[in-house]
Amino acid sequence: MRNRYAVIGNPIEHSKSPQIHAAFAKQTGEKLVYERILGDLQYFERDVIRFFQQGGRGLNVTVPFKVRAWQLADMLGREAQFAEAVNTLLRMPDGSLRGENTDGIGLVRDLTINHHCLLNGSRILLLGAGGAAKGVAASLLEQEPAQLLIANRTSSSAQQLVQRLAGQGSVEWGGLEDLEGRQFDLIINATAAGLNAEIPAIPDGILAPGGWVYDLMYSSEPTAFVTWGRSQRAAKSLDGLGMLVEQAAESFFLWRGVRPETAPVIAILSAA
Repeated sequence: MRNRYAVIGNPIEHSKSPQIHAAFAKQTGEKLVYERILGDLQYFERDVIRFFQQGGRGLNVTVPFKVRAWQLADMLGREAQFAEAVNTLLRMPDGSLRGENTDGIGLVRDLTINHHCLLNGSRILLLGAGGAAKGVAASLLEQEPAQLLIANRTSSSAQQLVQRLAGQGSVEWGGLEDLEGRQFDLIINATAAGLNAEIPAIPDGILAPGGWVYDLMYSSEPTAFVTWGRSQRAAKSLDGLGMLVEQAAESFFLWRGVRPETAPVIAILSAA
């Protein structure tokens, strides 16, 4: 009997997770099925409980349910505790639910393993202070950059996030208006501006020569932020497709105890 997994979100028809996990299963020989579930905006918790009562083994959780999954989980991994959001649910032997957040791990693995980006000692600008930024900030600090600046349109939100990171590394906060005259080796967009094909209101010239740009969003066409990076002559201007696959691989490992190879899957999705 094949073990059952799924991704739940609303909307969900666009999700590439079934394709990714089917590729992982074929590659590793793991016997499983992976589905999409359109979560009910009012009864998300009921949908999750029903899935596991019917024999489900694990769920990926996407927008807009990550915070509600964090509230629902009986126990939380360290990254999920910090992010206050869960993108991976596991059913434990006693029937309880464990919540994890694999976004930060996925971002770091894509940057360092797939693209050979040196984060240690670098100057990193993280744009945004919402859920996406919370999901990756702690993992970035673990790489010991020389500096991590979290900048947001509402600077008080960036300040609150930095306060939660206190003691974890060199991190500061500011508003977008504070970026003039500064330069960074890596600029990461964790804002929702790309949903409207926009970029945050950041000045030109803040990307250091040879610097990189990374957009947590991904698209079949270059995102607005990737296009901005190219206009700034970034050495690499990347979207979040690799992160998507890497965070999925971490979920797969948590569920199955097997770590799939991600490069072939990224190549398939990129070609498509």
